[in-house]
Amino acid sequence: MLYVDDILLTENDDVEIKYLKEFLLQHFRIKDLGTLKYFLGIDISWSKHGTLMSQRKYTLDILDDIGLTGTKPEKFPMEQNLKLTLIDGDLLHDPIKYHKLVERLIYLTIKKPNIVYLVRTLSQFMQESRKTH
Repeated sequence: MLYVDDILLTENDDVEIKYLKEFLLQHFRIKDLGTLKYFLGIDISWSKHGTLMSQRKYTLDILDDIGLTGTKPEKFPMEQNLKLTLIDGDLLHDPIKYHKLVERLIYLTIKKPNIVYLVRTLSQFMQESRKTH
């Protein structure tokens, strides 16, 4: 897996991984960070029973950035039967914060399918973001 300047190599054959890393070292300046622990907002834990992937830290970082650390969890990620429109409420003075939050939430849906509807709904208002959104 490759993302900008980060690469993740996986293979069942340790010899093949070693060969590939040696090849890459000959052609590029790379740094081997060892066993994967954190990649693109996903925590990775290894055990003899398998691999656990979690976005807990990523989620806590989002909550901290928007000032909601320590709030109680809700049963539903958004108010039920809420009807958001393009015209209700005042336009946001600085919609960039809203846009960044929605973008981060999109990535969070990888491990949190229960927020897909909420994120899809909020992403519809990226062009004209309002306080009600």
